Amino acid sequence: MPEQGPSCVTHQGQPSSHPRESSTGPSMPQQLGKGLPAGWVPRIRFLPAAPGAGGAPGLVPAWVPVLAEHPLVRGPRFTKLKVSAGHRLDVKASGVFVLGVGHGNKLLTDRYHCHLTKVYTVGGLFGKATEDFSDTGKLVEKATFDHITREKLERILAVIQGTNHKALLMHSNIDMKTQEAYELAVNGLIRPMGKSPPIITAIRCLQFALPQFQLEIHCVHETQQHLRKIVHEIGLELKSCAVCTQVRRIRDGVFTLDDALLRTQWNLQSIRNAISDCQLKVRAELEKTLGHQDKSVHKMAAEMAHAADS
Repeated sequence: MPEQGPSCVTHQGQPSSHPRESSTGPSMPQQLGKGLPAGWVPRIRFLPAAPGAGGAPGLVPAWVPVLAEHPLVRGPRFTKLKVSAGHRLDVKASGVFVLGVGHGNKLLTDRYHCHLTKVYTVGGLFGKATEDFSDTGKLVEKATFDHITREKLERILAVIQGTNHKALLMHSNIDMKTQEAYELAVNGLIRPMGKSPPIITAIRCLQFALPQFQLEIHCVHETQQHLRKIVHEIGLELKSCAVCTQVRRIRDGVFTLDDALLRTQWNLQSIRNAISDCQLKVRAELEKTLGHQDKSVHKMAAEMAHAADS
């Protein structure tokens, strides 16, 4: 699902824009190229190896014809379809990754100004510390963890949430004694109105089985490395140490894992269906956050319909 009306959502990473061989044989451009006379310019692309071909799975070079340069082709060339990334994931993270396709790139900008909350599940392991706070980094320290209990962990989480709640109110630039503040609080729309440090709006323990634990973190303006550092700091507060074993984004605004497209679904029809299914969801999200007086919000319906058809 790179996410939205004129957007789509994937599960961890971006789809490739080049044609690929299917499991049943050559791709359509390759089939068309066989019937053309000499003169077309081939292009080398690295495509996934066909199943059952033997050897380890990977990419193999293949000739793909550039049909636009064939002398018998008339008319304007196809233009590239722009695909932009929303809130990014680093190489060690996974989960919901929103992409804007075509006119959906404009909506990515609108979503950026909404300062939407993202939700992560973060795994941790007590007893060791590394240079980059991940379980694959260089080991720098080991410590005991038998004294840690779930109650102690949850007390630390409560302190973290309380501290970040104060930061959230400070960066929201809202007078807490006004009717506006009350209405925003009721609708859950209190959030930073501009740039701010990473802020955790909610954090809780999902699983606890020493030495492993799992947290659910709601946050804005975060990076995945910041979440790993939080796990490290939790270990220090509990008079031990800890590393992060997993960072998985399970929600980005209104988009969840249920909306995401797996790598096997990165094809035209699946992406068109995802865009169509998410139109109302995205429109409601932006109207709720940006307000009905924003002209860009009023134009969204037409833009989404145009993006779905393009």
